[in-house]
Amino acid sequence: MNKKYFISLSIAAALTIGSLPTLATTASANSSVEDLKKQQDDVSSKKEEINGKISEKNSQIDQTINKQKDLESQIAEISTKLKDTETKIAEKTKEIDETTAKINKLKADIEELKKKIEERNELLKERARAIQEKGGSANYLDVLLGAESFGDFINRVTAVNTIVSADKKIMDEQKRDQEELEKKQAEVEKELADLESSKANLESLKKDLDSQKAKKAELFKQLEAQQATLKVEKADLEKESDELSKMEHQLEGEIQAEQARLAELARQREIERKRQAEAEAAKRAAAQQQATASSSGGSSSAAAPSAPVSAGAWTAPARGTITTNFGWDVLNGERRFHYGTDIAARGSVPISAAADGYVIKSHYSSSYGNVVYITHSINGQMYTTVYAHMSSSLVSTGQAVNKGDQIGYMGNTGFSFGQHLHFELYRGSWSASHSNAVNPRQYINF
Repeated sequence: MNKKYFISLSIAAALTIGSLPTLATTASANSSVEDLKKQQDDVSSKKEEINGKISEKNSQIDQTINKQKDLESQIAEISTKLKDTETKIAEKTKEIDETTAKINKLKADIEELKKKIEERNELLKERARAIQEKGGSANYLDVLLGAESFGDFINRVTAVNTIVSADKKIMDEQKRDQEELEKKQAEVEKELADLESSKANLESLKKDLDSQKAKKAELFKQLEAQQATLKVEKADLEKESDELSKMEHQLEGEIQAEQARLAELARQREIERKRQAEAEAAKRAAAQQQATASSSGGSSSAAAPSAPVSAGAWTAPARGTITTNFGWDVLNGERRFHYGTDIAARGSVPISAAADGYVIKSHYSSSYGNVVYITHSINGQMYTTVYAHMSSSLVSTGQAVNKGDQIGYMGNTGFSFGQHLHFELYRGSWSASHSNAVNPRQYINF
């Protein structure tokens, strides 16, 4: 290997290392995702708080509705009492009218009685005047003693008895009528007073019920206004909740986009790591081959022999140094997974089919470079082998190959830094996810 080749490898390695994202960049990107998640958590927390307030508003609205129903029941009950009170007031008014009519009739009777009493008083007065005209102090005994005969005496006795009886009757009637008058007047006045008192009590009750009803109606109106306010507040909260849901959804999309960007960034870093690893491996292989060539005095450009064909179903695909094995390894202090086995050698190094099979694809890939895929059927199990980064391919799609047949030359095409063969082995078909890739050393003795 000449000095120019070493310089090329060094420049390629430097470019590769320079193109890798720094840990600071990755940390910054992760911080961006964390910031978005924090924003999303804040929005979710705010939304949860708003939804709690909406539930509280619903509870307050339900309480207001229940209060309104209770007030409606109370107002209905008061209205019933009012109606009953108004009926009673009407009844009392009717009774008062009837009693007033009785009083008016009684007043007429009193007037009539007064006339009778006046007449009786006049009769008594006339009798008193007659007595005075006859001497003033005459009494019924003088009248009897002045009889001129027994018959005149009998007549005088009868007359005196008649007068006495008449006077007594007049006096008794006057006394009775006065007592009756006083009694009726007292009864009617008491009845009227009782009715007026009952009516006043009913009117006071009606006034109190009217006041209660007005207060309940005012409270009901306030509750209606409160309910309307609560509904407006609830609508505002629901609008805010919807906006927060949109923000939450938007942040989720941004997080997914950022995570996808980070995943792509990680994939690119992995590709760059692989490039660096292959470059380093090629450097080591080239240095080893140069040392071997220098000690043997041979030409560095001489063609290398094919790998010896092993017994059994499998054989090594090329001669050279194993620079990277299948599985986890450490590159620049970080772990990564390598899905194949890398074999590096200098010069024109032939590559052979690892087992009998058919070429299912032979083309150029931006990542694998010149690559050949061969499918094999061994003991009823399907396998696929991949030969990547070749300088050229000697087979075509659909071609049958035997174990050990040359299919191309080792190269440095695609995402590769330094000449080597990247060899992959799959149980089943090849998959981009490499989920069914297996360690070639399980089947091949390199």
